[in-house]
Amino acid sequence: MKKFLLILLLIILSITALLVGKGYNMYKEAINKTPLEEKVEEIKSKENYITISELPQIYINAVISVEDHRFYKHNGIDIIAICRAAVNDIKAMSFVEGGSTITQQIAKNEYFTQEKKVTRKIAEVFMAFEIEKNYDKDEILELYINTIYFGNGYYNIQDAARGYFGKELEDLNDAECIMLAGIPNAPSVYAPTENPKLAKERQIQVANKMVEYGYLTEEEANKILNIKLTEYYNKY
Repeated sequence: MKKFLLILLLIILSITALLVGKGYNMYKEAINKTPLEEKVEEIKSKENYITISELPQIYINAVISVEDHRFYKHNGIDIIAICRAAVNDIKAMSFVEGGSTITQQIAKNEYFTQEKKVTRKIAEVFMAFEIEKNYDKDEILELYINTIYFGNGYYNIQDAARGYFGKELEDLNDAECIMLAGIPNAPSVYAPTENPKLAKERQIQVANKMVEYGYLTEEEANKILNIKLTEYYNKY
């Protein structure tokens, strides 16, 4: 029995080493093709690029709460989130949860495909470490906000604010900020012009996360959720 377990352990270690090697090679190929500094400059050159100082604080808090609540504490990967996701994936016998941090999402969106493969996930981890090594947390969060999709052809938060609510970013109310924070998780599902009911449910989920992680009290969250959204398209 001990011999069998030892052989099994060696097989697992060998497969793991092979996958890590392939993931590292994928990461090196990607960053050699487009160096990180060049990629960041490309992102910053986009029209309507928004700096973190221009973002409403409640929007920032909402994004961190729902996407990566340990963002300011980890070094690019969240071991707790990864372990939780692994357990859920094993239970479902499928990739149902990724456990990706904000940094990993930048790596995936800018360098790799959305394909759910172990080697791609490993490459994403190496890239996340590289991003964290070269940029501080606020810079990383700023890059993230400028690389996510808000649905309906809106590739930045300024366009989303104008398109969904007919407002400039600085004029959004708290309810609108929280709704926008929830859309990028699944833009085709949570776009308020397409699925107002699901968009509202997602807004509530985000607000609840903000309460859970101490950004809002329950009273504040309930007050915000009762704010009427701007009926820009008359579809809410």
